Amino acid sequence: MKYLVFTFCLIIAKVGAQPRAVPHVTTYQPPAFSDTDRLKKLEAAFPIIAKLYRERAEKYHYPGLAFGIVVDGKLVYSGGYGYTDIAKKTPATAKSLFRIASMTKSLTAMAILKLRDEGKLRLDDPAENYIPELKTHKYLTADAPRITVRNLMTHSAGFPEDNPWGDRQLADSDADLLALIKAGISNANVPNFAYEYSNLGFAMLGHIINVVSGKPYQQYITETILKPLGMNDTQWEYTRVPADKLALGYRWQEDGPVSGKWLDEPLLHDGSYGAMGGLITSIDDFSKYVALHQAAWPPRNDADMDGPIKRSSIREMQQPWTFSGLATQAKNSTGQTCPVTSGYGYGLGWSKNCTGQVGVGHSGGLPGFGSQWRILPDYGIGVIAYGNLTYAGLGSVNSAVLDTLVAIGQLQPRRLPVSPILAKRKAELLNLLPNWTDAEQSGIFAENFFPDKSVAIRRKAVQDLYIKMGEIKHIGELIPENQLRGHFILEGEKAKVDIFFTLTPENPALIQQLDIREVSK
Repeated sequence: MKYLVFTFCLIIAKVGAQPRAVPHVTTYQPPAFSDTDRLKKLEAAFPIIAKLYRERAEKYHYPGLAFGIVVDGKLVYSGGYGYTDIAKKTPATAKSLFRIASMTKSLTAMAILKLRDEGKLRLDDPAENYIPELKTHKYLTADAPRITVRNLMTHSAGFPEDNPWGDRQLADSDADLLALIKAGISNANVPNFAYEYSNLGFAMLGHIINVVSGKPYQQYITETILKPLGMNDTQWEYTRVPADKLALGYRWQEDGPVSGKWLDEPLLHDGSYGAMGGLITSIDDFSKYVALHQAAWPPRNDADMDGPIKRSSIREMQQPWTFSGLATQAKNSTGQTCPVTSGYGYGLGWSKNCTGQVGVGHSGGLPGFGSQWRILPDYGIGVIAYGNLTYAGLGSVNSAVLDTLVAIGQLQPRRLPVSPILAKRKAELLNLLPNWTDAEQSGIFAENFFPDKSVAIRRKAVQDLYIKMGEIKHIGELIPENQLRGHFILEGEKAKVDIFFTLTPENPALIQQLDIREVSK
């Protein structure tokens, strides 16, 4: 499975570039929005988004492309360009069924977590508990740990990166997979040592699902994830897809006797490696899966959703369990340098850019296909795109689309609620400052607080800042970093001061650190 690097700070073509004509264009109008400023603002971005995808398809010779925008759990805009079948001129639409390649991996990981949540396996179990053929696996070193289920989910089992070899294994049987393991597998690293993208590892996860659930992984994932979400058109085997809905795969021939033409890429049948990249689905169907991931945020007290797995397990999937890279020279969609760090969760890529913006999702690529989906959990927006061209790269255009939605929609990241104890400590601090009267007897400071810095030193520093500020004009709202740490702004007539404090793990939590500094007015 060709893995397309998961970053979201990449250069894109300028929106103003002149497009060439395309043979077919379909766009779908969004459903009627609720009358909110957020959704109204986002509507203004849709024509720009459609243009971005059209230009991508034209520039890189995609026979067909389909895309969708998911906001707060709803598919609000979708479209298609070109054809899913060139010979029949079948239009690409949001209902067209594309093979989504490695986007499949997170569904396999979700099935493993469901079995874990039901107490049927543990992530730190040795994988050989479920695949006895691994018991004779020869590790690189005598001190290497045994490969665990978690290692397989996070590309840390020590197997070598296996693109493009893995692409051609899709139709292998379960017996083929087990014979390969029994014959011996080469190692790139010892387990738990480094990130190394492994399609073989996810094929093994598919076999573990077979063993633990007592069903073929395709049946288990369909029954426990796809059907409950209403993904009723999604299939594993391409021969079960209606011809008028199936996207065929193509390769663009740049040179040779047939240069400048699309060549057919034969579809492979479903098999043991489908767990790493075999799913066939539409924008309409996959948007329901994207909505499931969006609905996991933020952590909250209301009843858990009636979904395949718990919200907390979905958030667990989205965490960076294995460090995968640091792109120091990455650029955002305006061409500005914006470093990005990345990691791999459970079947999901994770990134955080220089502004602190987090993205979660996965790319996919196979002979004949390329795809990507990504959400910004703190913003409630997501994007899906498919192309029926070999290893069609959709990461950069999806980055531009998300940037466009954030900019035009004037979106701000979701803010945490202020916990009662943070609000209480803020009010108590304001009563004490700047004179610190009876501060040591107030009962709101931890035992380390005054030994770290005396009340006399703290009083002098804060009184000097208050003099510099002049009359206090405004007390800003508390901005929490979590339930026990946050900051707020005091705005005076001549200066502004930022007050940051963090609380202890005691109950009730006490102030252990307080930083007060002048900031730009």
